[in-house]
Amino acid sequence: MAFKNTKIYSMVAMTCPRCYKGDLFKTKSAYTKGMAEINSECSNCGEDFNREPGFYYGAAYVSYALTVALWVAVFVALATFDAIGLINYSFFDDAILFLVVGVITLLALMPIMYRWSRSMWIHTFVQYRPDAIEYNKEKAKEKLARKEEAARRQSIH
Repeated sequence: MAFKNTKIYSMVAMTCPRCYKGDLFKTKSAYTKGMAEINSECSNCGEDFNREPGFYYGAAYVSYALTVALWVAVFVALATFDAIGLINYSFFDDAILFLVVGVITLLALMPIMYRWSRSMWIHTFVQYRPDAIEYNKEKAKEKLARKEEAARRQSIH
């Protein structure tokens, strides 16, 4: 499947943004206990998912955009159902119907949107690499060398 190795598929499937294989979250389902827990690193390539403190706060902006899109989709669905005669709907006359359907849909999809927003956020900053395993091993070696150099400098002073 050609679509499987794309950034969009990886975002929606919530897999590693570096290799597109390892799982981003500890649980597969968004409706189980621990649904918000992100793996510390990719099980396939070793990419660090804990970027820096507060990194995922930016996902709130993505979540806001997804929420706005959901409300627009609810409105379009209600208007479409009215146009084809399934329901009788007018935005100004049936605002309560719009709010009830929108809130129920939002509550039902909130766990999925939460996870998607975090997935989209990290995918924005991490680029795919076909050589992800070797790349992350090299990064780990460089990080270790920097730590050793810092420790050596500290011991001299």
